[in-house]
Amino acid sequence: MGLVDERGRLTPRLIDGLYVEAMVLADEARSYFDTGGRDDRLALDPLDRVGFSCESLKVTTRLMHVIAWLLTQRAVAAGELSREQAGASERRLGVAAETDLALLARLPEAAADLIRSSEELYGRVSRLDQGSLADDAGGSPARSLLSRLQRSF
Repeated sequence: MGLVDERGRLTPRLIDGLYVEAMVLADEARSYFDTGGRDDRLALDPLDRVGFSCESLKVTTRLMHVIAWLLTQRAVAAGELSREQAGASERRLGVAAETDLALLARLPEAAADLIRSSEELYGRVSRLDQGSLADDAGGSPARSLLSRLQRSF
């Protein structure tokens, strides 16, 4: 079974796999940033401690955007939402803040790994979301851009 079915929709297998990955990563991030990384954070200079906290919030935000998007895709697959309802702008993948690359280089490796993992997962899901935008707009990149602009206003 591939990534999309015969109608060009994401397969439940793909959605479920990404959902499990996102939930496991969210649990790892919560565990590290809430308890396991406490000593790592305290070893940083004061400014980097603030950055560490900001990056932990960015990880959480990225993962919550991914999980919300995947739950929407599950609802479509289950027939609880139409594809048109799921394509509404408020149901698209949310925008996540960029990681501070200079700070990333100064963070403990465990924190940096979680940050990179959340960015990588968010990037994969973002590409899937952009692909579904192109599908909604008839496959044309220009129509996809026009559709995105219309949804943003």
